[in-house]
Amino acid sequence: MDKIFTKEVKIALVAIVGIVALFFGLNFLKGINLFSDDETYVMEFKNVAGLSGSCPIYADGYRVGTVNGIDYDYESQGKILVEVGIDKDLRIPLGSTAEISSDLMGNTQVNLLLANNPRQRINPGEIIMGAIDEGAMGQVKAMIPAIEKMLPKLDSIMASLNMLLADPAIANTLHNAEGITSNLVTSTAELNKMMASVNKMMNTTVPSVMGKADNVMANTERLTANLATVDVAGTMAKVDATLANVEQMTRAINDRQGTIGKFIYDPSLYNNLNATMRDADSLMIDLKSHPKRYVHFSIFGKKDK
Repeated sequence: MDKIFTKEVKIALVAIVGIVALFFGLNFLKGINLFSDDETYVMEFKNVAGLSGSCPIYADGYRVGTVNGIDYDYESQGKILVEVGIDKDLRIPLGSTAEISSDLMGNTQVNLLLANNPRQRINPGEIIMGAIDEGAMGQVKAMIPAIEKMLPKLDSIMASLNMLLADPAIANTLHNAEGITSNLVTSTAELNKMMASVNKMMNTTVPSVMGKADNVMANTERLTANLATVDVAGTMAKVDATLANVEQMTRAINDRQGTIGKFIYDPSLYNNLNATMRDADSLMIDLKSHPKRYVHFSIFGKKDK
């Protein structure tokens, strides 16, 4: 009898230990620490957006607590009270708020947005106002009305695009573009050949041209050196003297009282000279016609008249 009682007690103790271990294990897996000394606060939301118990609470990216329970306030509809446990070492300034956020994988968490108020704080048991961070999904939701307005326009654009693509001119244009592309390829190849020929010609022509240019520069330098040795001042002095003599001669010519001026401007001198020339001409004619009047030549000497 004692042995049977002992076995039953052992089984009962094992069962109790198993239940307790299961209870603590489940709470541990949920993130609930039954032996923690966290302080309890209440957060008020209008929509918890899938928030559940044991969801983590973060402040500045660091986990500071856990959601303990969620209650719907039936008396004042529209309020959902979330009981949370937050590390007692965290001081929550007055004016801080809570925000529920979800990632693309569906994981939900609560972020504490701490206010900058070093003098006042929210005491345990008091209410922290909360809201929902729409995030990327919220932005997508906000874009849905605009997208709905754009859908008819997109339909008309797609219809116009289909009509445009069905036009045979597009196919002809593409065919012509293909031909133009092949022609451009051929032209590019010819251009490359021409550029190769030009480069080859430049390689042979440029050195000779540069050599001639060097010769020209050398001749220019020699000419410059020769010009540097020329007595420019003396030459200019001689030119000035020559110009002065020309000017003096010009004045003598223009002077009607001078010899040259009288020769040029006095008609009597011209007439006399002309008459003298006529007389000389007559004399020469008479001399040719009657030379004996002017020249007497005899082998035996002059006869007595």
